[in-house]
Amino acid sequence: MSVTKALEGAVGWLTLNRPDKLNSMTRDMVETMAAALKAWRDDAAVRVVVLTGTGRAFCAGADLKAGNGAAAPQPGEKDSLDVIVDFFDTLRNFPKPVIVAVNGLALAGGMEVVLSCDIVLAAESARLGDAHSNFGVFPGGGGAALLPRKVPDNVARYLLFTGDSLTAAEMKTYGLVNEVLPDAELTDRARALAEKLAGKSPLVLARMKRVAANACDKTTADAIRHELLELRDHKRSYDIQEGLRAFAEKRKPEFKGY
Repeated sequence: MSVTKALEGAVGWLTLNRPDKLNSMTRDMVETMAAALKAWRDDAAVRVVVLTGTGRAFCAGADLKAGNGAAAPQPGEKDSLDVIVDFFDTLRNFPKPVIVAVNGLALAGGMEVVLSCDIVLAAESARLGDAHSNFGVFPGGGGAALLPRKVPDNVARYLLFTGDSLTAAEMKTYGLVNEVLPDAELTDRARALAEKLAGKSPLVLARMKRVAANACDKTTADAIRHELLELRDHKRSYDIQEGLRAFAEKRKPEFKGY
């Protein structure tokens, strides 16, 4: 399979497994990832998702050769853009924490996957860039729309216009990458971080993610109001009561997500 799906406790792993093609994404791969995310979104047992790749690339973007050979859709059928939009909408709006472990090159659609995740871990050998302009391709997974929200505007324009890539260390200085790790330590660090997040209240994390995702599109007053409304609902939850009991009893809380 070109995408490997695995569950480790409360953590769902999606691994791009097409190393001979730099994990470039085919339609089947995109549909597989979207379906897995939708299933895990509705599965309370899955609390965190990790995306990574095999080989020297995380993902070099869409498989342009496969796209050029695709037959035109019949009336009423989804075309490739519909499939891409569905995947990225599902990923960006996923209510649980998503960690991306960038094991190598992340270009074009691969960079757009990175932009859609919550926490970015990267191997020292990784390089990240937009690359669409190198082949006259226009981004469709949020590249031009999201990159200026994640890094300084002039850095975003440089990456978009030149098609060049930057090192993981450089992207960390610009705020896109959270941690840069030796290549051999990347997977273990992603696993440890995912397990740490899986032990938190899934309800708290979902509510934090919802407020944070919308904060930049609101005034400060509206963002704070949103936070207070979420807090009002959260005060009625099992998880806050369990957390307070655990604190008083000096034990580890056992959250249930409601």
